[in-house]
Amino acid sequence: MNAPHVPVLLDEVLEVLSPQPGDVIVDATFGAGGYTRAILDTGATVHAFDRDPDAIAAGREWAETQGSDPRLVLHPRRFSEMVSALADLGVARVDGIAMDIGISSMQLDQAERGFAFSMDGPLDMTMSRAGPNAADFVNEAEAYHIADVLYRYGEERQSRRVARAIVAARPLSTTGQLAEVVRRALGYRSGQGKDPATRSFQAIRIHVNGELDELEAALDASEMLLNDGGRLAVVSFHSLEDRMVKTFLRDAANKNPRGSRHLPEAGENPLPRFGQLTKAIRPSKAEIERNPRARSATLRGAVRTAAPAREIAA
Repeated sequence: MNAPHVPVLLDEVLEVLSPQPGDVIVDATFGAGGYTRAILDTGATVHAFDRDPDAIAAGREWAETQGSDPRLVLHPRRFSEMVSALADLGVARVDGIAMDIGISSMQLDQAERGFAFSMDGPLDMTMSRAGPNAADFVNEAEAYHIADVLYRYGEERQSRRVARAIVAARPLSTTGQLAEVVRRALGYRSGQGKDPATRSFQAIRIHVNGELDELEAALDASEMLLNDGGRLAVVSFHSLEDRMVKTFLRDAANKNPRGSRHLPEAGENPLPRFGQLTKAIRPSKAEIERNPRARSATLRGAVRTAAPAREIAA
């Protein structure tokens, strides 16, 4: 697998994880395998997760060229399923978890996947290539539901106007059609700045793939899986994701002054479950020049304490 896509903040992620020979590390978002290859080079074992069958197929092809290294275990599953997937193999605890949240460059670069409007393609956007897709959503959902998704996940201030325009233009089947509907609804003309279709495409993609629910479940899983001293590194690409990660870690470290769902009832004074929280780490100017995709990336890291994990409601 000769991956043309550069892993974002690779050196910084490795510094947070500090993988050692014999460690067991989870790469929760395998993608093109950039983190996985670097971690394997340290002598650690990697359990790599990806719900995208294309990523898993490419990973298996690459693994075969390396002599089927037993230190690489590929899981064609959602990363929210880490706990059960590892339990099936008798793995109860790991030494590190890396997550690179959101869409991969490979997915964006393939018009047939329907993630980008820079290339016209079918209105799909499913990471797993299965289940209801973006076309199903925009053609079947009520206008109020579409507006809610655009506002919550795309922070589109004129979500109702865009939603009404989408409903009026049905049926929509391609990324180009949807992008043009959004632009017309917002009075956008080429050259005016950032294309407003970006916000709507982000929102619909997040909704179709349940991305924020996945992230929430994965953060909970990290608490259950990491050993005392185990390390977590999460790279996110927009404010909604980063806010979730920051809030989770601050709550788990007892550093959030306000109550949240992650904290027990007042008065229990729980032991911190994570410590050594890093400040937000962002790419250098040099990395952004080499890899423009890194521009919006934020890395946060933390170390698991010996405190017991919370009981997560099913």
